[in-house]
Formats: sequence, structure tokens, C-alpha cells
Amino acid sequence: MRKLLVAVTLVLAFALPALPSVASAPSSLQAADAGVVAQFPSSLQFGVLAESPHEITGVRLLYQIDKMNFTTVTSEAWASFAPSTRVDTSWTWDMRYASLPPGARITYWWQVRDSSGAMVETSPETIVFDDDRYDWQSIETEEVVLHWYYGDELFARQLLDVCGEAIATLAEDIGARIDRRIIVYIYRSAADLRGAMVYPQEWTGGVAYTDYGIVAIGIGPGDMEWGTRALRHELTHLVVHRLTFSPFGGLPTWLDEGLAMENEGEPAATFVSVLQQAVEDDALISLRTLNGPFSSETQKAYLSYAESHSVVNYLLAMYGPQPMSELLSLLTSGETVDDALVSSYGMNLDALEAEWRVAVKGLFAYA
Repeated sequence: MRKLLVAVTLVLAFALPALPSVASAPSSLQAADAGVVAQFPSSLQFGVLAESPHEITGVRLLYQIDKMNFTTVTSEAWASFAPSTRVDTSWTWDMRYASLPPGARITYWWQVRDSSGAMVETSPETIVFDDDRYDWQSIETEEVVLHWYYGDELFARQLLDVCGEAIATLAEDIGARIDRRIIVYIYRSAADLRGAMVYPQEWTGGVAYTDYGIVAIGIGPGDMEWGTRALRHELTHLVVHRLTFSPFGGLPTWLDEGLAMENEGEPAATFVSVLQQAVEDDALISLRTLNGPFSSETQKAYLSYAESHSVVNYLLAMYGPQPMSELLSLLTSGETVDDALVSSYGMNLDALEAEWRVAVKGLFAYA
């Protein structure tokens, strides 16, 4: 457990010397932030002190999370307390219901009212929800800040270079540009990473917190080959999400996952084998099905990823980056998948699938 306090908070804490236990009542309503106690990754506890010549009747926490939103969103939480002229209370954010990634930034302030109708607010404070289980080091470029806690600086620089290469590839393939620095946390293992999550899946090895601009991934000392691919994959999700963030529509899953796999590099042998077998068995999944969530069945999930990568690779190889950039822009503006494809590639989803099926069958014809 640790207590997060910033300089202004300390000043405010001392602004209530006038909260004595035996002294005349204050002449007006006063409130002071009492700091934040963090238990990563499970909770944040926000505290406040208040005093008034009248009964204090309302204490609420207002907070804003530094994440992508279509407008400024201020959330509120009500602290429990018994009405009194002096209140020392808190509110606990239970991450079992709305978890935050490591490195999330929260700006908060308290609003206090008393029975006379008076209202005061504390000054806004900003905290970072750090994973303090480890002694993090940092290295950065203009585009990426990378945090790690094991291995030497060469190891960190190699991974930072991977990030830079992935971002450069996306700029070339789809015209993506970074409008704010990406934060990357490198954990020593998938197990360490899962310890940073409240309800992790047992297979989780990396995650892109796309709304926060944060990637967290477990890369062990002997996992550089897998780690490089996974890091490029998660970075792609984050960059593409920022590029296409819109209230009007989203990407079909095959396009989102296909772009991420394309940026990994050459497909893994497992995916090639699964795709080839599906072609030979005439068991490919329709792209309309892959517009939505992928199957939870392992074999179908592998095929879904393999097909998605193959389709995106085909589009980029055959038509170049410009139509892909147009497709993403049209989808962001709210166009349907079919209309966006017709405008950018001159064919709807069914026509694209028919064209791609011919190409992928030819690819394996002499394999």
C-alpha cells in the first residue's frame, strides 16, 4: 500500500491547521484533499477533510481519466459519512468493476456542501496509477516511452526500436500518424503481466489499452522473437484505434486484426498451415462472419486470424497503401463496410472475398 501525494496536496493538507479538536468553530466551510492510497491493481482510496460551522451534508469526488473520449467526461462518486460539522471520509475505487491499466492518469477534486448552502472545491490533483511492485526504468523517443524493470539498457533499446519500426510501417501502409506518445510497459513474463490485471485471461501475454495509449506486454529473456511480434501487434491495435476513433462507426474485426498481424511480419507457420488446410477443405470462413467477433473455438480462432491477415496482405500487395488509407477514413466517418470498400477499392465485401479466394487458392495450388 502506498500513499500518493503531490506538492499542492501537501499545501492543502496544512491549510486546515484550523481543524483543531479544541478550538473555536471555523468561520466558513473548509475542505482539504487528504491524498490517495493506492493498492495496485485492485483499488484507489481518495480521502478528504472538511469542517464548517454548519452541518456538512454533501461530499463527492469528481474525477477525469486521461483517455480518449468524444467529449470531456467528469465522473463523480459520493463518499459515505454521518452529517457533522467536521468530516474525515474517503471513497474507494474498486477496480473489480472498472479497472485501470498501469500508468493511467486521473485528475480529481472534491466538492463539499453544508446545510447553509455553502459549497467549496479542492484544487484539482493528478495522480498516476503506477504498478509499484517493480522498480521501473524508462527510456523514450518522441513517439514512445518504454518502461522496463529487468534486463539492461540494450534490451530496452531493442524493444524501443521495434516500436519505432512498427509505427513507421503503419505510416507507410495506412498513413497513420502519432498525435501523442505511446506508453509501453515491458513485464518480465506473462505471469507478471497478469498480476497487473484484475481479471486476466490465463492466456494473456500482451494487451493494448487503446483508449489510454498504453501497451503492456510480458517478454521474457528468451522470448524476443515472440515478444517482437506481439509488441508490433499490440502497437498496431493502439495506433489504428487512435486513427479511426469515431462515434460514427468502427472497424470490422478482420480488418483490425489483419492490420495487426500484417505489421508483425511474415505469418507464423501455424497460421499458414491452418489457412492452407481450410483452402484445401473448402472450409474458409466468410468475411461477413469475420466482420464480427471471432469464434472462441481454438481452431476457428486460428483460421479467423489467418484469413484476416491474408486478406489485408492481399489488399496492400495488390492495390498499395492509398486505398487502404481511404478505406479506414471512410469507415471512421460512418460508412458501411460495403460502401467504404466500393468507394476505396471499387468492390463490396462479397466481391473482395471472391477475388481474394481465387488468389489464396492459387497461392497454395503448387504448395
